[in-house]
Amino acid sequence: MAAPHDLRFDCGRICLDLVATADGTPAERLIRPEHLTAWLVGAGVVPHGTPLDGVDGGWVTRFRALRDLLRRVVHDELRGRAADADLTLLNATAGAADPPAVWAVRAADGGLTCAFAGPPDCAGLLAAVARDAVRLLTDGAARGQLRQCAGESCSLVYLDTSRGRRRRWCSSEVCGNRERVARHRRRTMDRDGAVGQGAAPAAD
Repeated sequence: MAAPHDLRFDCGRICLDLVATADGTPAERLIRPEHLTAWLVGAGVVPHGTPLDGVDGGWVTRFRALRDLLRRVVHDELRGRAADADLTLLNATAGAADPPAVWAVRAADGGLTCAFAGPPDCAGLLAAVARDAVRLLTDGAARGQLRQCAGESCSLVYLDTSRGRRRRWCSSEVCGNRERVARHRRRTMDRDGAVGQGAAPAAD
């Protein structure tokens, strides 16, 4: 079963990090309200310390629906063109409500920190993620940095901001390490096979 520590935040944008909650092992990371709560905080959709007592199974269902929509739109745009019906749904989600207003408030240590002006609702947070996707897909420079992970069994899309645009994997620690292990295994098998083929036949 998924746990908050299974969540990943290395795709470079909030909307892409939401898509990443349904790829890899475990395949589903948004199972219970506490998983969604952890994702909302970890992805930066809500400031740390924001009360999220209203998150329930209905929220999980709606965020998973947006995630599936984002996956279709992003992958279709990478391949050429997203369906007009999906863009209509994305725009409807982005415009359904205003994201919560963010205030600068004084923390206990005297520094300034972010806080919402009031308790966030599901529609407002969905709109925040959808608007992030709209901004990404309509920004030519950012869109040009979108990459499909080169991992053999990974379908994630990430934002490549590396020097020289040479990043190959959504995560060097996950897919990159998996590829290095597989490469090492292939070299070992090739070497062992060559040694076996070159061995002298046993005497009768």
